[in-house]
Amino acid sequence: MTTGEKAGTWGTLTNTNWNISEQIAGGYISQALSTTGATTLAVNDGTTGAALANRIIEFTAALAGNVTVTIPLDVEQLYVIKNSCTNSYSVEFKYVTGSGGSVTWASGDTGTKIVYATANDATNPDIIDATSAFVTASSTTTLTNKTLTAPKFADGGFIADANGAEALVFGAASTAVNELKITNAATGAGPNLSSISTSGTDSNIDINITPAGTGDVVLAGDTVKVGDAAAAATLTSNGAGTLTVTTGGTTDLILNTNGGTNAGDITFTDGANGDIDFTCNGTGNVVFNDAAYNPETTLTDEATITWDAQAKPITAVTLTANRIVAAPTNGQAGQFISLLIIQDAGGTNTLTWNAVFEFPSETAPTLTTTGDLADLFVFRYHNSKWLQVGSTLALTVA
Repeated sequence: MTTGEKAGTWGTLTNTNWNISEQIAGGYISQALSTTGATTLAVNDGTTGAALANRIIEFTAALAGNVTVTIPLDVEQLYVIKNSCTNSYSVEFKYVTGSGGSVTWASGDTGTKIVYATANDATNPDIIDATSAFVTASSTTTLTNKTLTAPKFADGGFIADANGAEALVFGAASTAVNELKITNAATGAGPNLSSISTSGTDSNIDINITPAGTGDVVLAGDTVKVGDAAAAATLTSNGAGTLTVTTGGTTDLILNTNGGTNAGDITFTDGANGDIDFTCNGTGNVVFNDAAYNPETTLTDEATITWDAQAKPITAVTLTANRIVAAPTNGQAGQFISLLIIQDAGGTNTLTWNAVFEFPSETAPTLTTTGDLADLFVFRYHNSKWLQVGSTLALTVA
């Protein structure tokens, strides 16, 4: 307005201009959209209340179809627009003419977008979605070289992989004070997973690994070490369950202290008929601090008595008639076996020994023939022969 112009109205016009400036500076307006088709937004010179004069706009409507919102070519501005329309239809924000870019809220998207409108090319004016340049509550943002001091995850919140699938899920406990700490390491050392107490109230804190259902804890390393430095290590079951240690595939199971130069071992050989080997270091011995024994078994009384020396090293048989004892099977050099031969109540039963049994002077002792008495024989295996170590006759065993 020039000097003397708009006499009597310049105050009102000035106030209107200030209101427009206030709208432009960041005013909010709720804009109802057509429920179908297009809604045209305009700016009227010298008039307040036009939606495009505001920088924060909220779209509202109960949509009945996909809609477009158009703006004139003379508008160039940055907007913050929230789509609060209901029902699952899309909303497109674009220039009224031209073939430039537009911004669209997909069906059901009620998010907020930061939008920049530029009509520097009248043929192809652009509406640019600048939301990705800002971090918002609903944005998908790539953070590079950012330091996260204390991010918080809701109970069940997670860190996702590149496909958006949950990779690490966080759970919350009430009044939690104990936590896991992951520490990286320099060359030659492995990273560390440890339990610590933020309150300092606990000093001995377990680390619990709980698979779902019947899932397993799988340690893929070739060597798994237990024990704290030089302290003794204990491997136990949790509660009253049985502790079972197995290997995967067709590998042997070897138990030793720590693989040191003074360690003995127990080797469970994998495979059919595999041995269990006890190997002591140097002149060490296999020591049983309590009784160690083979439980007594029995052989079947039949015309030819069979004997598995591996399964029944300590055994007995009650004779009910004259019998033959066959060559024991599965013998090993140095193995000791024993047989208790019991006469039935009638007695007088004889036993013929297979030729693999070797007796002093090639003569087997004569069995006791009295009913209910027994004879005990002990043999040692050597060079495919069962050598008699000793015998005790006429024993009362009933």
